[in-house]
Amino acid sequence: MSKKTIYFLVGGAVIIIIALIGLSKAGVIGNKDEGKEVETSKVAASTIVETVSATGKIQPEIEVKLSSMVSGEIIALNVKEGQVVKKGDLLVKINPDLYTSGLERSVANLSGTKAGLVQSEASFKEAKANYERNKTLYDKGVISKSDWDKAISTYEVAKATKQSSYYNVQSASASVTEARDNLGRTTIYAPADGTISVLNVELGERVLGTQQMAGTELLRVANLNNMEVEVDVNENDIVKIKIGDEANVEVDAYLKKKFRGVVTSISNSASTTLTSDQVTNFKVKVRILKESYQDLLEGKPAAYSPFRPGMTATVDIITTTKNNVLAVPISSVVVKSDTTAVTDFKVEDPNEKKAAPKSDKKFECVFVKVGDKAKIRIIKTGIQDDTNIEVMSGLKPGDVIITGPYTTVSKELNSGDKVKLKKADAPKK
Repeated sequence: MSKKTIYFLVGGAVIIIIALIGLSKAGVIGNKDEGKEVETSKVAASTIVETVSATGKIQPEIEVKLSSMVSGEIIALNVKEGQVVKKGDLLVKINPDLYTSGLERSVANLSGTKAGLVQSEASFKEAKANYERNKTLYDKGVISKSDWDKAISTYEVAKATKQSSYYNVQSASASVTEARDNLGRTTIYAPADGTISVLNVELGERVLGTQQMAGTELLRVANLNNMEVEVDVNENDIVKIKIGDEANVEVDAYLKKKFRGVVTSISNSASTTLTSDQVTNFKVKVRILKESYQDLLEGKPAAYSPFRPGMTATVDIITTTKNNVLAVPISSVVVKSDTTAVTDFKVEDPNEKKAAPKSDKKFECVFVKVGDKAKIRIIKTGIQDDTNIEVMSGLKPGDVIITGPYTTVSKELNSGDKVKLKKADAPKK
């Protein structure tokens, strides 16, 4: 066979192979287009628990801040941080010498003003007697008008002096009370049973304080038997929460345990500071129920708490629970604005109009597997949890919906496309 013939045969074979490959890719010959591989599930009744999640810090429900109302040096510090105290226990003592001398000075001043009052009362009594005697003499014409005017003036001065002395006594008495109170403020006692949660001062340290404003914060006394989590909830979720809502609490220090809680406080005003992404937040307080951590208290002292102020915790506040409602995986729901491809559009709500939707409106949809094709269907949704979303209309129990893969459902799949089950999901023969 000549080389020319060989080249001709080889070239022809190559052309035929290329043609066969092209026809195979086009689907004319070879394997048929079996469609996109998808995952499916059947629509069924389920329980949906809607929650609002937030992270915050654990703190005592009751924590009293004790600040100095007088200035001076701490000469006695009888507690340490974490120490349990009883109501009335002496906590801190500030040097009282300055305030003791101030009280003594005020008491002496009060005694002087009282003596002055006695003297002015005697002078007033004498002036009053002269006034009455001179009045009788003046009426009889025995004394002159100038003598009578002098008697009146003396009486009025004595009366005013007595009144002034009385007010001086009242002022001095108030000064004594103030000085005594200041002396009493040099000793600070526990206002209630609790634990020293914060101690900010040391023995010998000088502290500042006045009656008009809080001075140096000395320490805090907290009741650790009742702990709460304070979290920030954004403005979109705060409207879902109400006082009394139950919550699940996870504390970073106890990763394998969940605690139960209840919402006790919702702030009426937004936090004064915005987050980095400019989201407005509201403060919500969730009490950790003691019965949910009784096992952690076994064999511990009465004042023991497994939680410490400042621990990080995550709360899932249960806002709504619906039982026996139709639900589908969240991953199966897509949002479409162009629904012209909807060939079997229907909404199973009798109040909904059957008219075709406007193209500029966005709709929540799912793909229903009908035979070997995907059909898009508009649905109306309700509440959702982490995995499922409630379907209020548009589907019925037993409908087979396409749930994945996510990219296929959200971007690639169109109504009318041919689909096939993934091998893992395909029914066994």
